[in-house]
Amino acid sequence: MAKEIVSKEIETIEKLTKEQTKEKLLECYEKIKEVLKHYLDMKEDYYSLIAIWILGTYWHKNFSSYPYLYFNAMRGSGKSRALKLITRLSKDGNVMASPTEAVLFRTSGTIGIDEFEGVANKDKNAVRELLNGAYKKGIKIMRMKKVKSISGVEMKVEEFEVYRPVIMANIWGMEEVLEDRAITLILEKSNHPLKTRLVEDFEENEVIKYILKNIGLCSLCNVVSLKNINLHWNNYISKKYKTTLTTHTTLNTLTTQTTYTPPNHPLFDKVHESNIIGRDLELFLPLFFMAEFLGQEIEVEILRIAKEISASKKEDQKIESVDIMVYDFISRKDSSIFNYHSVKLLTNEFRDFSGETDDEINSKWFGRALKRLNLIINKRRKTQGMEIVLDVAKAQNKFKMFKK
Repeated sequence: MAKEIVSKEIETIEKLTKEQTKEKLLECYEKIKEVLKHYLDMKEDYYSLIAIWILGTYWHKNFSSYPYLYFNAMRGSGKSRALKLITRLSKDGNVMASPTEAVLFRTSGTIGIDEFEGVANKDKNAVRELLNGAYKKGIKIMRMKKVKSISGVEMKVEEFEVYRPVIMANIWGMEEVLEDRAITLILEKSNHPLKTRLVEDFEENEVIKYILKNIGLCSLCNVVSLKNINLHWNNYISKKYKTTLTTHTTLNTLTTQTTYTPPNHPLFDKVHESNIIGRDLELFLPLFFMAEFLGQEIEVEILRIAKEISASKKEDQKIESVDIMVYDFISRKDSSIFNYHSVKLLTNEFRDFSGETDDEINSKWFGRALKRLNLIINKRRKTQGMEIVLDVAKAQNKFKMFKK
């Protein structure tokens, strides 16, 4: 009897039009946001971003890549609850505290990895190997397997397709390679009187059951066409920017001329105008297509959120990059605690050292950078300006950390 009911539901969903399917998924999207808001205390934009990511897990195989979600969270901020809830709502989701190699390579579906701190350890090579490749389709991991044959035991190569949606969470951050494949969200400790008193009833929650039933049925429908988006995007870019090489005979040099052609895809135009490029573009593109299917309002919202996250990430990288150069620069200085350095002279030397010509790199900025990085042991004000004693040993130790 149960099989007959499911069969009728599948038959019904296959007969739905594109608009009817869109309406059902849009309802699921809003209900996912409601559930997230009921249990989790996060930034408002996170609810929309996570909801579209959850929907995308049901179509992720249609994309060439799919972004990781990474929660950087302080203790007691609800990161474990967030992982359990999101994986519960996602396609075939499970949370694993310490997954083994056999489990990782022989299972599929959305995986949540909690308490992620130890991934850099040698005994976590399998986890790290999976995470380095699981965000992109086509990356396979090889393992040797013992197989019995007539002649005895032979070793044969076993292939594993590791592409799958992944959520991770920890307190202390993660290595740059993995962070580059993830959309990073910050969770703070909540004092919300309702959310901190709720217990996890995700398996019994009727709204969650309703969401899972309807998304599951919609995922069987062929009207959501999202295949080959990377190819379509590249064709769009190739047509938009046509480059030709022209030779100047006088100087005997080559210059590139760029010609613009009329746009041919509304979403691609908006993505292009957002100036999201590189890895960020690769990560967000699947979410843009999911949002476009649900409607213009959600498409605009997800584009805005992605643009803000990308801009913030670039700013963080810029600050970190300059900080590393400051550590490098100071690490080369005289380490005597009796040697005072002029901040003005140090600033000029740092500009030459780093090649930075930005007007913001002045004595005031450089002094604040040294203070923020806690590289000042002592200071005194002289007629010609501020002088400081540098903590060269600390700069040397910090720079070694970044060189690893």
